[in-house]
Amino acid sequence: MRTTTVDRSLRGSPTPPRPRTLIHPGTFNPVRIHSRSARRGRHFRLSLRPGASLYDALVQALAGAGVANASMTLLGGVFSHLDYCTAPPDPRHQRVVAYTEPIPAGPAYLIFGNATLGKTDAGGALVHCHAAFCDARGEPLGGHIIAQTTIVGPRPVPVLVTALDGFELRATYDAETNLRLLQPQGADDHDAA
Repeated sequence: MRTTTVDRSLRGSPTPPRPRTLIHPGTFNPVRIHSRSARRGRHFRLSLRPGASLYDALVQALAGAGVANASMTLLGGVFSHLDYCTAPPDPRHQRVVAYTEPIPAGPAYLIFGNATLGKTDAGGALVHCHAAFCDARGEPLGGHIIAQTTIVGPRPVPVLVTALDGFELRATYDAETNLRLLQPQGADDHDAA
């Protein structure tokens, strides 16, 4: 596996340098985006229950609305406890990145986040969330939020939800990245981009 940094900018040029090119360890898949579309969509606002884990608050509220797969935007709020991890280069070189062990941020203020609700291989609910937040000292941080151990604070956290009806997102092994990724499955009305 190679991680290549290419800078094609001219010295003194106002053009910014080209970003790094990451080359994954597996066989290149020429289909870069796997997509599905649904004949109808549902959009709604949800308030996460104070004291619940981010996982339980999202999964239970969405199950109550008949939603098993969704894309969400978390609009800010307080967490009484937040755990996260980051994805630095994989020290074993089996993939481009590897998640760190969970990092406890303690009480935190969510600036903004995006989450996806999908399914594990076994069919259970899976919440994948990335967010920017500040810890109790006001230091800005960000990364992959551990939804099961992150606890909603004393006030509801607002979330905008787009239900992904008509297909599902399932965590499956991706041979190119050597990672488990949420990928669209099912539905006959799909578009391969």
